[in-house]
Amino acid sequence: MSSSSEDQPVEYSILLQAPAKLTLSLEITGVRDDGLHLIRAEMVTVDYYDTLELAPGREGLVVVNGDDDIPTGPDNLVNRALALVGRRAAVRLTKRIPSEAGLGGGSSDAGAILRWAGFDDLEAAAALGADVVFCTIGGRALVEGFGQRLTPLPHRDQTFTLFTPPVACPTKAVYRAWDELGGPKGEAGNDLEPAALAVSPELQRWRDQLAEVTGRRPRLAGSGSTWFVEGAFPGAQRVVCHSAPPPEPQALVH
Repeated sequence: MSSSSEDQPVEYSILLQAPAKLTLSLEITGVRDDGLHLIRAEMVTVDYYDTLELAPGREGLVVVNGDDDIPTGPDNLVNRALALVGRRAAVRLTKRIPSEAGLGGGSSDAGAILRWAGFDDLEAAAALGADVVFCTIGGRALVEGFGQRLTPLPHRDQTFTLFTPPVACPTKAVYRAWDELGGPKGEAGNDLEPAALAVSPELQRWRDQLAEVTGRRPRLAGSGSTWFVEGAFPGAQRVVCHSAPPPEPQALVH
């Protein structure tokens, strides 16, 4: 998948890492008059990455290993982040973080661009998406408001096992279901879990399978569809990852 306005071969000179975020707890604390949901969540960066290769001064976005429906035009968060910081670059984005899985893949890709550009206007970053501010700063933090207010928390060495079933959980649909259900509380620390199960009932089967192989009660990552438990339980379709410190602001040069 690609969008490019130039025919010359692109030489990528800069490499960025875009780590996933894991939402360990999520409480919905209110809903604004405009329908925006306010949250209180603990989030942590994990060592599970997309990578972005950049050719500054060029244009175009190529997505490798991504879903066929990932846009490569101006609506892609990478291109929106480039527009926000006023930079031009051709980008080859290699996806490892699955889409619509609650792991902040697109937000993390945007955050990598903002870090590269040294962009620090968090209000403007939040306008790109609720997770973009955390994905730009990273580490471990208490995230409040609509995602724009962060309180850093001390790093803790933690290991997680992630399982992303072949089920998409569109964030907007999950929040809409939460409203329609009357604002339920999640029994495992994530208020969006009942709503995600209403949107995609098959999630329950995958949750129960992960519980059976780990002996632990899985939690839903954000709005889903990823389930996770603490600890290392390697196996088919499971990803073992670790908490990570805030991403380095500088880029790696090829």
